[in-house]
Amino acid sequence: MLLQRIANRGIRLGTLFERAAALHPANIMVLDHDLDIAPQLGRRATIAEIADLVDDYAARLWAAKVRAGDRVVVYKSDGFDITLLSCAISRIGAVPVLFSAKLDGATAAELVRRTDRPFLVTDQTKLEHELPDGTFELASRVLLTSGTHEAAVDLHGLAGSPRVPTTIMPPEHPALITHTSGTTGIPKLAVHTGRTLQARYRPQASIIKPLIRNRETIAMHVSFVHSRLFTALAISLLRGFPVVMLADSAPAQVADLFARMKPGILEAHPNSFMEWEAMADDPRGPLSNVTLFSSTFDAIHPRTVHRLLRASKRRAPIFGQLYGQSEVGPAVVRGFTRRRSLDEDGRCVGVPFPGMTQVRVVSRDGNPPSAANPGFIEVRSDGRIVTYLDEQERYDQQVSEGGWWRMGDVGYRTKWGCVHLLDREVDVIEGFGSTLAAEDALFGKLEDLAEVIIIPGPDGRAVPVVCTKDDKPLDLAAWKAACSGLPPMAEPVQWRIGELPQTATTKIKRLELAELVAARSAQK
Repeated sequence: MLLQRIANRGIRLGTLFERAAALHPANIMVLDHDLDIAPQLGRRATIAEIADLVDDYAARLWAAKVRAGDRVVVYKSDGFDITLLSCAISRIGAVPVLFSAKLDGATAAELVRRTDRPFLVTDQTKLEHELPDGTFELASRVLLTSGTHEAAVDLHGLAGSPRVPTTIMPPEHPALITHTSGTTGIPKLAVHTGRTLQARYRPQASIIKPLIRNRETIAMHVSFVHSRLFTALAISLLRGFPVVMLADSAPAQVADLFARMKPGILEAHPNSFMEWEAMADDPRGPLSNVTLFSSTFDAIHPRTVHRLLRASKRRAPIFGQLYGQSEVGPAVVRGFTRRRSLDEDGRCVGVPFPGMTQVRVVSRDGNPPSAANPGFIEVRSDGRIVTYLDEQERYDQQVSEGGWWRMGDVGYRTKWGCVHLLDREVDVIEGFGSTLAAEDALFGKLEDLAEVIIIPGPDGRAVPVVCTKDDKPLDLAAWKAACSGLPPMAEPVQWRIGELPQTATTKIKRLELAELVAARSAQK
């Protein structure tokens, strides 16, 4: 953690694009979508043009009476302008509060209420079709990025507002508020400071620097409201990497873009990489130039790593896996090469960053944690958030003496110090073993699987929910063969992948899925 603290002045989101443009004025960003706040910009712009757009919208927000220290919720249709608005809000010293476009309107309204009468940046579609009646009473003012409403301020109508000086807040001041995944209920609002975000930036930058020595195009498909995107952008922009920013993860569209751009680095959610396995056989070679695949959110299935690395034509491509959490940032790291075999243990997520993060596993029952008896995984890092907004008691319950943060996962550490992640605490099926390890095994044996989630059934028995490529009927003979050697499970339940409840970072909401499966079963 010492290395996270030295000369930590905060990440300074408000000037990120300005500083990047000063260093690399000709660098570019390519988008796969138009921006609601600037459709005229098109889908290819220089970083200098984007820096000017951020400054422009900072002026518009100031004209709309946003001031330093104010909270500004951004809940709009999905797009990279969510991130740009965050930087504009930060530029005038206000605090961006980011809600995923995937949140339902009732949940978003509840989070607006917790934010204590913030400014609300939204659009006509969200306002009229998703947010409930009474939303205007929860916000001090509503600002629209597109469309119109008689009770809201149209940000497009504030074009030409006088530019205002940049306000740099102290590094210990709240710099960003994001929400947690909400896999166990209403999401929590995580408060980041400039200092905690910079502390997350450093371990990631320390890995990238020796791995990537030359200029590479980086393509990102990361939730526009996740703190990970801001640290990834800072690393990329300040080194002058051209950036391809994706809103759509559909393999057909992504393959077309990658075949043209030939990115050297990919940053995406694990489930996006699973989708992109389909690109490995594309004769145009959309993955052929990738030297680094990077995933931060969860452990990834060995099958996916195996296929993607073999789709690259670079001499020694690497799949970098960072295990962490919204509340603490990256905690451990592991790299995979083409030497990784399909049956290698996918539950090993890596080791802590020397001098930056620490990990321990605490017994659940007084016995030493092991593969057969996993314990609670806890982390120490200066990247840890400072509170949950309006839920300080809930935050305090997860911090133990010495600053250890409980991750909500169970696992163990080997004698070499490697952390093995076996399950989320709330997903443990007693007597079954690791559901995640069982899912890894099934993925490695069944080519047609697009997703498999093992959940507890109403009687406590493990129920596999499976999705197949192109929704083909599951081959039951192949399934039974693949299950050989695994703990006993109920008969598989087949769903369409689009029916699975997902978080903003494409994680499957397992508890909600278990409820849906039980309800559907009860109706039969």
